[in-house]
Amino acid sequence: MDALDVIMNKDKIIPYFQPIISADTQLVIGYEALARIEVENGVKSLGWFFKDHSIPEEYRQEIDEHICHLAIKKLLDFDTNTMLFINVDMNELLANNGEHLIKIFKSYESRGLLLSNVVIEFAEQDFKGNLSSLKHLLTYIQSLGIQIAIDDVGKTGSNLDQIALLRPNIVKVDLEFLEGDSFPQLYRDVLYSLSLLTRKIGATLMFEGIGSFNQLNYAWRNGGHYYQGFYLSRPKSEFQAVDFCKNSLKKEFHHFIHYERKKIEAQITLTEKLSQLIKNSLKKVKSLNSYDDVVMQIAKQLTDISFRVYICDHDGYQQSSNAVKDEHNQWNLEEGSRFKNWSWRPYFLENIVRMNYERKGILSDLYTDIEKDEMIRTYSFPIDDQLFLFVDIPYSYLFEQDGLM
Repeated sequence: MDALDVIMNKDKIIPYFQPIISADTQLVIGYEALARIEVENGVKSLGWFFKDHSIPEEYRQEIDEHICHLAIKKLLDFDTNTMLFINVDMNELLANNGEHLIKIFKSYESRGLLLSNVVIEFAEQDFKGNLSSLKHLLTYIQSLGIQIAIDDVGKTGSNLDQIALLRPNIVKVDLEFLEGDSFPQLYRDVLYSLSLLTRKIGATLMFEGIGSFNQLNYAWRNGGHYYQGFYLSRPKSEFQAVDFCKNSLKKEFHHFIHYERKKIEAQITLTEKLSQLIKNSLKKVKSLNSYDDVVMQIAKQLTDISFRVYICDHDGYQQSSNAVKDEHNQWNLEEGSRFKNWSWRPYFLENIVRMNYERKGILSDLYTDIEKDEMIRTYSFPIDDQLFLFVDIPYSYLFEQDGLM
């Protein structure tokens, strides 16, 4: 099938609808309209047609508007309170300041279409124009009540500063490109930053391309408010009951919550274990005057749990050498980090203040250690008002314990 076949068979082009489910209610809150063409053996996607820029722009625009009309009419006959996601080429939309598309939407207001239920979505990486002009257009569209979604975030990398500038209503993160259920830690860290960003700018985080239980779990754990993907439902020519997956999602969420509770319990257990071990070790320390002696004394009590121990003051300056465990499980002192300042690290000063206030230790989240290039956690413990002990826990130990990864 080529572009001419599509244009000549416009009467066979129909919209399919893929539901979008909200995490809070587990109900369908909207549908993404997708172009399909009826062929002898079923239907075929027309995604390729809109992405092929060798096809004349007027052809693509004609089919785009045709699908838009059909989708709106069908949705209004079904439910006027349901959101409708429409894909656009933002380069083409910008060329006419969005006038054609906005005119279509406004023509259906008298039939009950709420502009606030319309979502225009576009792929960030496909836009080739001037960012300032795009920002101006999006602001105008949003002033009409129409929502904006940036699509395919994460597929080829995304500029968080651009997303912050454009301030979309919805950020769609694609999980489909990840192989199987593998989620590289770097990708998790980027998604964590994106989750924080969407919260800061008041946008809704949506995960699409959800094709498995693990991907749904990933979306849930990373602050996804809206979900979309084959695991929930494939695109269909008809709309589905608003609660079609409510019961199954409630069961999935129950599994997720049960597992997360076990993880939290495991972290609390480790925190209490380390706190007791350190308190017992400190009782055996004859003097706090020699910080190296203190870290060596404590390190030897934590051989099975830690690979590095050191002491910092309340301003973040390291007061001791690093007590470091070698491949033979022997502890040695490395002086290279003494008097370095670590206050620039995220959450460092916050944790110091918390330890002073709460008088108890804190277990960090997972992060990559620069020297070992592996995922670790750090347990920090207040020795007194001025000194704080830091215990680095290796990946090998975390991996062997339930709930610490």
